[in-house]
Amino acid sequence: MLSPTDLLRLPYTPDLTEGGIAYALLSLPYKNLSYDGLRRTVSQGIVELAFRRYLSQQEIPFEITAATPFTDPERFDVSLGGHRCDVKSQLISNRRKISELRRDPASLLKTSALVSSEPYIGDGFLDHDLLLFSFLLGLTAVSSSDLKKSVAANQPNHLIHLMPKKWSNPQHWNPLGRLTLKSESSAALQIEISGQDQTHGKLSRLVTLPPKTRVTLDEPFYSITSLHAKSIPSARAGIHSSTIKEAYVIPQLEWKNIWVYGMEIILAGYLTRGELRQRTRSAKSLSLPIADLHPLPELFVRVKEWQAGQKK
Repeated sequence: MLSPTDLLRLPYTPDLTEGGIAYALLSLPYKNLSYDGLRRTVSQGIVELAFRRYLSQQEIPFEITAATPFTDPERFDVSLGGHRCDVKSQLISNRRKISELRRDPASLLKTSALVSSEPYIGDGFLDHDLLLFSFLLGLTAVSSSDLKKSVAANQPNHLIHLMPKKWSNPQHWNPLGRLTLKSESSAALQIEISGQDQTHGKLSRLVTLPPKTRVTLDEPFYSITSLHAKSIPSARAGIHSSTIKEAYVIPQLEWKNIWVYGMEIILAGYLTRGELRQRTRSAKSLSLPIADLHPLPELFVRVKEWQAGQKK
């Protein structure tokens, strides 16, 4: 059982969102994400980076191991004392709930997390692996009005347009050939193109588009997963591939902000995968009371003791 003093409150810094966005973009070729899904992946990256930073600051020994290489080769998990640790995060973006939790973090112990058992019943998962439950308190600026408010307040943003399957996951893995881009905005627009090369490696290019002027690139893109506008476009923009042989036009309002405006991260507690299997044996999902989790401070003490024993 958890007590309020077991909850670990970690500070948020904007570089965590930058790291979360970088991870989310790397995962695009392996996940069919919506914009909401992309924001959730950004949030997951924020929490994982904050968790690793906390472990380093507290001198808690950990290792980084590759995870699920066939579905997401860019993903890596923390290993604590030889136990793989999967961080499960939930974004709380309701202003009232955020205020309540920041004022009284102990109120989290009265809530539950909905957990699906399906990801943990296949090969490659061990009963002693750990599931760590965490919460990110943060806002999003999804609507155009919210985006304008964030810009007026000099807050950061990250405007993305997800490319359709013909571009992001083509049926035949051939070079996209010469790319031609054009912006109808009245001012110069910087666009970052993200995708993959022949070996499915990450490939990105930053290009400046003068107003209403075509710019041609000869780059070894085999797919393009997303475009990122460095500023809010005032008109539509387009991209043409000599292989696809048709222009793809992005309306002015079809750029979505995936920046997550974090405030605080709360590390709640953990279960082993074996314990989760026992609880979900007769159901595909489980409403798991946060108060029933094991405390993380005790786990971290044992990890330090285990590491000390290994060095003897």
